[in-house]
Amino acid sequence: MAVYAVLEPPARPDGQPVDLDRVQLVPDGFSWGAFLFGPLWMLWHRLWLVLLGWLAVTVALAVAQGLLGVSGNGRLVVAALVALLVGLEAGMLRRWTLRRAGWRDHGIVVADDVEAAEQRYFVRATRERDAAAVPPYEADRGPLTAPRATPPSRGGVLGLFPLPGGGR
Repeated sequence: MAVYAVLEPPARPDGQPVDLDRVQLVPDGFSWGAFLFGPLWMLWHRLWLVLLGWLAVTVALAVAQGLLGVSGNGRLVVAALVALLVGLEAGMLRRWTLRRAGWRDHGIVVADDVEAAEQRYFVRATRERDAAAVPPYEADRGPLTAPRATPPSRGGVLGLFPLPGGGR
């Protein structure tokens, strides 16, 4: 089973509900695409700040390795560790970028694949929307019968709780 974070786009300025077609389900877990093709994966997902950060880190590491005289194998290990970190944190990087753009977390969906996750999310979202659009039932407006008469106050205490309307 995979875990997907659901992110909704920013609220519309006209007060209309969020367009469910723009909702993004971001998988949590290791991303092979981010591990193998880090910068291309970042470009594909429009992670511009993440790409700039990755470039800054790789340039700083290359300069530091050059100054320290690290061998070719050492450079390869460092590059592999950076790629591993990007692969492990790919979902978090996508969520961070979307949150910076004003997107909101709307929960988590657990499903076998992205299609099942979308189905679960949209069923839940449409139920919530329908519940918000339905006028309240008569029972929600208050009691339909006269309230019960309260027992006379004796001023005593029943157990640890005072009687309704009694002195304290």
